[in-house]
Amino acid sequence: MREPLILAVAQPHCLAHDVAENARGHAGAVRAAGARVVVFPELSLTGYELDAAPLGADDARLAPIVAACAEVGSLALVGAPVPGGGGRRHIGVLAVDGTGARVAYRKMWLGGAEPEHFAAGPAPAVVEVAGWRLGLAVCKDTGVPRHAAETAALGIDAYVAGAVDSAADWGIQAERARRTAAAHRVWVATASFAGPTGGGFADTAGRSRIWNPDGIVVAEAGPEPGVVVRATLTSPPRPAPDGGNR
Repeated sequence: MREPLILAVAQPHCLAHDVAENARGHAGAVRAAGARVVVFPELSLTGYELDAAPLGADDARLAPIVAACAEVGSLALVGAPVPGGGGRRHIGVLAVDGTGARVAYRKMWLGGAEPEHFAAGPAPAVVEVAGWRLGLAVCKDTGVPRHAAETAALGIDAYVAGAVDSAADWGIQAERARRTAAAHRVWVATASFAGPTGGGFADTAGRSRIWNPDGIVVAEAGPEPGVVVRATLTSPPRPAPDGGNR
């Protein structure tokens, strides 16, 4: 049996385009979480600023997050615009631990004005932590059943996402999460942006949550920024790569 996994969802304060300051805030959230994995919202390092410059995994401004992860033994899943081939940009997830960072996933399903600024990512992705397989998603990905299905087909224990939604739409995240949990019998976690940001989001949803495989909320933040909540994930039967149970 695997050890339980402590997973947190964070909704840090964010300043538009200020990667250095936001990275310091992310580092504080990692330390406060005391979790093995900390999930952050979509584009959390820059804000939902569609013109933000891409951030390489070797960017020196990530150093505070790397240091915090090394200190507490965490993996941080951080939202940022990341470079792609041919000068394209993607909405990405950076996996940051005590040794550095790498681009772990590029958002596949773009919404709103995003296609004018970003290219879609090529494929689903999973990160493995202490024997737990975490499928990665970003915002609109979670509303596409095909994305959850293709990610679950890789063999996952949890489906974790960073998101930006308006305050009026916060219930949409819950609907999607319950559907994914029911369809694939996995934990679901959404780190949801809190506080004002770009792209017309003057009032974002917050309310980051973690659902168990029965679709029950086991941890929930309020709408305000600066909050981290966590849950201890225990092992359900993992779906096999063909989508069945083993």
